[in-house]
Amino acid sequence: MEKLSFASDYMEGAHPAILKKLVETNMERSAGYGYDKFSESARNKIREACAAPDADVYFLVGGTQTNAVMIDALLRPYQGVIAAKSGHISVHEAGAIEFGGHKVLETEHRDGKISADDIGRILLEYRQDENHEHMVMPGMVYISQPTEYGTLYSLTELKEISRVCRDNHIPLYLDGARLAYALACPENDVTLKDLASLCNAFYIGGTKCGALFGEAVVIPEHDYIPHLFTIIKQHGALLAKGRIAGIQFDTMFTDRLYDNIGKTAIEAADKIRKALADKGYRLAFHSPTNQIFLSLEEHQAKELSEKLELGFWENMDDGHTIMRLATSWATMPEDVDRLIEYL
Repeated sequence: MEKLSFASDYMEGAHPAILKKLVETNMERSAGYGYDKFSESARNKIREACAAPDADVYFLVGGTQTNAVMIDALLRPYQGVIAAKSGHISVHEAGAIEFGGHKVLETEHRDGKISADDIGRILLEYRQDENHEHMVMPGMVYISQPTEYGTLYSLTELKEISRVCRDNHIPLYLDGARLAYALACPENDVTLKDLASLCNAFYIGGTKCGALFGEAVVIPEHDYIPHLFTIIKQHGALLAKGRIAGIQFDTMFTDRLYDNIGKTAIEAADKIRKALADKGYRLAFHSPTNQIFLSLEEHQAKELSEKLELGFWENMDDGHTIMRLATSWATMPEDVDRLIEYL
């Protein structure tokens, strides 16, 4: 029997509504590079959802590409980006940011989150260091919602981080690869409108949230990054058939599909979390979104891996291994039931 897979949240193709729209429009001719009517419609719907009528919106292919392009566009050559040691750009992007010429300035985190105090301390230490002209200048802040650990920034935390960034005149950039799962989570109190008012740039994830591919970058202040179109082109990230991304986001922002597409994943994850607790499994930490992190003894990890595809996360000093279960917009109830039976 094929292994039951909860290894990641982008194993399936795309939401049926997206596929239907792609087929319906397949033979239409349109302009390239995002100048088509579908992309413009998607941009307008995103602006409305974010209450940011002047926002610049660009569609890129994937998360690493988006982070590399945006961080390079936001920084000067001598600057680096502040991020959690557990952040995606720090751990799981193969040095893409450094490859682009910018250092990731890692800081400690608490369950994947950094604080306004952490950021303020890094900026102060840089300014007070007599040798700071020989050092990489902290030039922006990177966070994600949810974090790599599936945890959430509260609105209060996000406001504090935004305030520190603005007081120090550096941009705040938020990675929303799994944003749909944050928006669908009952513990979340941060909206798209909040992101648009508190971040200088952020992206709305599609790849992990029901699209075939694609991320929608939102820059609330028009022309905040001059010539970003050209910068995207320089990075080899400009999609010639931009309509394919535009159609997907136009569909996801019709009838509030994006607001609701993550609910299946959250409900499935909550059911799994309850079963894990009932059966005596130990969670590494509380993560309320679609990612579940198990702290397993070696024999437990081996036994589960024989029947399940899990994601390896990290080895702990106490001999335990942290493994990840991930649900998605397409998780089937019968698969959840089979998983619980295995447990």
